[in-house]
Amino acid sequence: MKAQETVDYHIKITWHSIVNLYNQIALKYNLTQAIGYVLLHIDKNGSPATSIAPLMGMKATSLSRILKNMEIDGLICRKKDHSDGRLVKIYLTELGVQKQKISKKVVREFNEYIIARIDPKKIDCYREVMGDLLRLTEEYSIKKLS
Repeated sequence: MKAQETVDYHIKITWHSIVNLYNQIALKYNLTQAIGYVLLHIDKNGSPATSIAPLMGMKATSLSRILKNMEIDGLICRKKDHSDGRLVKIYLTELGVQKQKISKKVVREFNEYIIARIDPKKIDCYREVMGDLLRLTEEYSIKKLS
């Protein structure tokens, strides 16, 4: 089977193209694609650090490095939860809120650009197929790793 015939090849090259685009845009705002993506997953009322990684499909160790850099850059701060002292929540700083707005705008504009140029039926089909791929990947993982 040639690389171009595999399902994952098309996902990978498309995702790399999108990441490169987002990184080029992010540089204008002193951000990276990864930091922008994390900013999109932090709630205005704070988000538990443990809940962010799964939302992004990342391992906690990879996220912790990004969060540390975001804290150094003044985008986030960590606070213990008032009701449960064991829980640490991530909050956006004023600068983080500004950068989150930029990240949302960039993602929204890119998605609007794509959606305006592809037939809605194809978009629906794409979402359905991607959902199937996620489900089947998880199913295959359980089967192969058990």
